[in-house]
Amino acid sequence: MLLDFFYTLRSAKLPISVKEYLSLLEALQAGVVGPHSDDSFKLDDFYYLSRCTLVKDEKHYDKFDQAFAAYFKGVEQVADFSQDIPLDWLRKNLELELSPEEKAKIDKMGWDELMATLKKRFEEQKERHEGGSKWIGTGGTSPFGANGYNPQGIRIGQEKSRNKSAVKVWDQRTFKDYDDNQALGSRNIKVALRRLRKFARAGHADELDLPDTIRSTAANAGWLDIKMVPERHNNVKVLLLMDVGGSMDEHVQRVEELFSASKSEFKHLEFYYFHNCVYDFMWKHNRRRYSEKFATWDIIRKYNKDYKLLFIGDATMGPYEILQAGGSVEYMNEEPGAAWLQRLTQAFPKFAWINPEPQGLWPYRQSIAIVQQLVAQRMFPLTLQGLEDAMRLLSK
Repeated sequence: MLLDFFYTLRSAKLPISVKEYLSLLEALQAGVVGPHSDDSFKLDDFYYLSRCTLVKDEKHYDKFDQAFAAYFKGVEQVADFSQDIPLDWLRKNLELELSPEEKAKIDKMGWDELMATLKKRFEEQKERHEGGSKWIGTGGTSPFGANGYNPQGIRIGQEKSRNKSAVKVWDQRTFKDYDDNQALGSRNIKVALRRLRKFARAGHADELDLPDTIRSTAANAGWLDIKMVPERHNNVKVLLLMDVGGSMDEHVQRVEELFSASKSEFKHLEFYYFHNCVYDFMWKHNRRRYSEKFATWDIIRKYNKDYKLLFIGDATMGPYEILQAGGSVEYMNEEPGAAWLQRLTQAFPKFAWINPEPQGLWPYRQSIAIVQQLVAQRMFPLTLQGLEDAMRLLSK
């Protein structure tokens, strides 16, 4: 059984050796995990043991989770809600599909009304509802629930985004880090980024300076006079802020290609993640985004103004997420995202926003127009020409 598990992990391109597999077997034989007092064997115990012994780098955790879930038919996940919602309320029996004309007839609530109404529904609702327009339920036009449609609501219990119109998401979601070892789909991405490179000689003098050696030798009547210079290094510093999760799942491959190219081209590269819009904190590892937060103020203070600031995100979200305090889909932010975008762009005068969303769709996204205004129209598409234009702007 475990041999097939080992081959499943290898087929997922995880760098796991036979030695690590044998370490797992030794741990099992030693009883590190085993039957409990009721003779049950918990899959969670084996999951953590196998991940600890087989995976040596956190960037492979997501691949391991996918392979583990595929082999063992799913790994249990626990979501911590501040208020319990009966799972039966969110059972998916149907998924609502409406015509554009039907969607246009549905009114949307304002922010304050939406939050007040949700509180009222919690107090009043006693049973499951399906297909309606008022209660927390499924398959209807209510602003609260899953698998229905509302132009501006709170998504509860739905496995993924469908209409990109939720202003809040009740579930605690898990995102994956972008893979910085992704094979590049095109060498031209790296070529476009090279427009930003600025070389400077730094370090010890350990590289032969051939022109100066020839000149010095000739001036020394033919006696060899070797001259050395420090090696040339790319001296550009880049601060990369990347949107992850939600609508960005559609652009993972292209963003990973750009991320890989950036890590290979820029020696001084710092990166952080955010979701939809930048708020008062960011994170470096999506698995630890709730336990290892980096305050945005600390990031602003940590890096000098000589860093080039580069946002990567589709800027596709509800306008409230940018303009409203408490507008984040995941928590109640004290200040609107617009305030943090302004602080970042003021702290780093050389900045640009790379948007993977097709440029033809930009005019139909209200949030994109808002972000474009906040970044002084320095938004470029994730195309080769867009990257070249962005790098040319940052290199000025």
